[in-house]
Amino acid sequence: MITIRLNAGDVGRIRFALSPVWETMTSVRALSNNTAQSVHGPWLQKVRPTIAGDDLTLLRALIPPYGYIPDFMTPAPPRRSTSFESGLAAIAATPHEIVTDELGRLHHDTPHPLLPELIANPAKALELITSALETYWRRAIEPEWRRMRSLLQEDLAFRLDELASGGIERLFRNLHPSISYRGDRVEIDRPYTCDGEPMAGQGLLLVPCVFTWPAGLAVTGAPHVPTITYPPRGLGRLWEDRQDTTDSPLADLVGRTRAAIVSHLDLPMSTTHLAHQLGVSAPTLSVHLSILRNAGVVTSHRDGRTVLYHRTPLGHQLLAAATPLATSA
Repeated sequence: MITIRLNAGDVGRIRFALSPVWETMTSVRALSNNTAQSVHGPWLQKVRPTIAGDDLTLLRALIPPYGYIPDFMTPAPPRRSTSFESGLAAIAATPHEIVTDELGRLHHDTPHPLLPELIANPAKALELITSALETYWRRAIEPEWRRMRSLLQEDLAFRLDELASGGIERLFRNLHPSISYRGDRVEIDRPYTCDGEPMAGQGLLLVPCVFTWPAGLAVTGAPHVPTITYPPRGLGRLWEDRQDTTDSPLADLVGRTRAAIVSHLDLPMSTTHLAHQLGVSAPTLSVHLSILRNAGVVTSHRDGRTVLYHRTPLGHQLLAAATPLATSA
């Protein structure tokens, strides 16, 4: 059992964030723990031919299939949404004594021949780690980040609505089966404990994370911000191929561009993202979105400065109905 104790100030500072660095780190573990038949199978088949080399060897040494991962490699995002570059900068700025201490613990728990040299030279270790992470990010995660970010934003919108509707208890009741809230603490039902006590007053950070599926990870030791990751809702559809609506009855009914819009909204997307995916101008797309929204086929919600569009139940029904009709034709 993992326990994170909370005082009144901590409860008032519970917050959410997205982290490209967390996704990058946990995806390395997913390479070891998933198969082509798993939920991440389509991603695995796509990236494995592109990522072999010394950088991946180093990252596998730092991120074993099970157990401890150095906490400095998963820095807490200061805001709800941050860039990969800012997370990488936070890793690079880690005090050397923390690097030495946490790599030492990793080598004690999961020995690897690459680790002693890193422990002996923490400055060089940070250079190698950030370089390997950046190369791996560009090849394995960045090409899929927009798709992943849309799913994570959708999850955040749901969680914030849960918080507004039923408070902290309802939020944690529906977060993940292994996570429970006890008033003065959060408990994670895992077959091990985490060493170290978090510093009081830092609150608690909740991070939806695609690659922690099916469980989650926790950071509990000082001086790091207490953090819990959990798999986002809708993960099963993340890597699904979009339906081709070019010659479908739906395209005959509403036009090819509007049918393509409905097909692409498996995950919430902004006008800019959709325009890029479909190769149409943002003003033209806005006209089509307005028509689809007025017809009840799509809807929208605001996420910070961005408006995200997604299919309504009617949109799902229209898209699903197009498949058997197209087959019978």
